[in-house]
Amino acid sequence: MPSHPAIDALDSAGPRYATEVVDRILSEARQAGVSDVHWQPGGEGLEIRWRVDGVLQPVATIPAKVAANVVARLKVLADLLTYRTDVPQEGRIRVAPGAPEMRLSTFPTVLGEKAVVRMFASAERFLRLGDLGLPDDVREGLSRGLDETSGALVLAGPAGGGKTTTLYAALRELAARRPGERSLATLEDPVEAIVPGVAQSQVNPAAGLTLEAGLRSLLRQDPEVLAIGEVRDRSTAEIALQAALTGHLTLTTFHAGGACEVIGRLLDMGIEPYAVRSGIRAVIAQRLVRRPCSSCSERSDQPADFLGLPVAHATIPRGCDACRGTGYLGRAVLAEILPTDPAPIGRAILDRADVRRLEQVAAESGMIHRWERACRAVEAGATTPAEVRRALGVSTPPTRIPIPSPA
Repeated sequence: MPSHPAIDALDSAGPRYATEVVDRILSEARQAGVSDVHWQPGGEGLEIRWRVDGVLQPVATIPAKVAANVVARLKVLADLLTYRTDVPQEGRIRVAPGAPEMRLSTFPTVLGEKAVVRMFASAERFLRLGDLGLPDDVREGLSRGLDETSGALVLAGPAGGGKTTTLYAALRELAARRPGERSLATLEDPVEAIVPGVAQSQVNPAAGLTLEAGLRSLLRQDPEVLAIGEVRDRSTAEIALQAALTGHLTLTTFHAGGACEVIGRLLDMGIEPYAVRSGIRAVIAQRLVRRPCSSCSERSDQPADFLGLPVAHATIPRGCDACRGTGYLGRAVLAEILPTDPAPIGRAILDRADVRRLEQVAAESGMIHRWERACRAVEAGATTPAEVRRALGVSTPPTRIPIPSPA
C-alpha cells in the first residue's frame, strides 16, 4: 500500500483523527472522479482503496488501532448505528448542502467492519443521451425507442458498466422532449439522482415496499413511462413485461454480459418467448473501458502488443503525472443494441434459441457485436488491448462475429 503524506502526517492519537481522515479522503475522492471508496480491514490496518475509471487503486493504510473509529465516523455521517458492528447497514452521506450524495454500505468481516462509499455522480453530468459517448447506431436506436408509447427498453451490462447513468440520461431525455405531457415514474434501489419532472420512488423492504409490491402499486398510478431500477428475478421480469405489453414504455436495467444474454436469461427464468419477443423493443448492452492517456501513450504495430486481438494497430499506455502513473485517463463506452423487430431475431426468440445462436442471427441482421466494437475502438486509439481483455475477458474473440482483420 503506498504512503499518503497528508494522512501519514496526521496524529492518529488525536481526538479529530478519524474526522480528518474521512473528510480528506472523501474530498480527494470527489476531486479525482472516484466512483467508490473501499475501507477494508487488513492485517496491518484499515486499507483504503478507491475506484477510478473502473479500476481499484490503493490510497493509504490507517493504523489498526483507530480503524474502528474511522468506520464509526462514516456511520455517523450516514446516520447509522455505530454500536452495531455485527450486521450490514446502509445509509446516505451528504457532506454539504447541494453537494452530490454518497451511499455508505458496511459489512462485518473477521477483521472488523468493511465500508464502501459509493460516490453518486453530480447532477450536472451526463444530462442527455448525446453526452454519453454512445456509438451513433446505439444512440439513435435508443432515441427512437424513447419515442414509443409501449414496450421495454433494457439496459444491460456488468456492475459499474454505466447502466444507471444511461437510464437517468434517458429519463432526462423523456422529461425534456414533452415537458409535463407524460406521466413518468420510477421505482429504484436506491434513487441516485433527482430528475425534474419524474416521480421517483425507492424500495423499502422494511416497510413492505419491495420491488415486486411497489411495481404492482405503481401501475395503478397511471404512469405512461415506467423505469425500474433493476430486474433481478422472474416475478419482477413478468411485471415489467406485462407493463410493456399493456401500453407502458418501460425502462429497466439487467445484469448480463451482452444483449443476447439478456434474452437467454429471461427465457431461462421461465418467461414465455412470446412475452419476450413482443414486450421488448430493444436491448442495449454496454460496458466501460479506460481511454489511454494522450500525454504518455504510444502507438504500436507489434502483434505481441495486440494480446490476440485481430487489429493492425494498438495504443500502449506508459504512465505519467497527468494520469497518476496509470497510463489511462477517462473512459469510453462499448455498446451493442439488439432490436427484436427483425423477423430472424424474433423467430430465434420464439424458437428458444440459445445465446450463441441468437448472437449469430443478430450479427447476420446487422447488430455490431461488442467484440467488433472493441476492436474498432482499439484501432481508433480509444482504448487498449489490455483494457478490452479486462472488460471482455481473456477468451478468444468469437469467430462467428465479424471483426476487423489486420491489414
